[in-house]
Amino acid sequence: MPSSPPLNEVKANLFKGLAHPVRIRVLELLAPGTDVPVSTLIAETGLEASHLSQHLAVLRRYHLVESSRRGSAVYYRLASVHVAELLRVARDLLGEILRATHDQLAAAADEPAPTTVAR
Repeated sequence: MPSSPPLNEVKANLFKGLAHPVRIRVLELLAPGTDVPVSTLIAETGLEASHLSQHLAVLRRYHLVESSRRGSAVYYRLASVHVAELLRVARDLLGEILRATHDQLAAAADEPAPTTVAR
């Protein structure tokens, strides 16, 4: 019986599913928790249907989204509320990083210029 991959490898694969701005955008569009038709996702992302379909396939492969068909329309939703929570945590983390960077830049601008010593 084959062994399961280590948890860090499984986590890395999850982040591979997130590793594209279009996929993050799609997840953000789905984050409010409502089912969204593909036509809306196309309009909101500005992608051609074939390109969006490739990104949605990746998101499905990594179990981040689910789909259902209603008549001729396909709807997508997050596979778990934890996906929306992960997006929120990432946004909060980025805010902290940007604030820290801003504070460092402000502190550096207030420091006197280094003096050179003549030899």
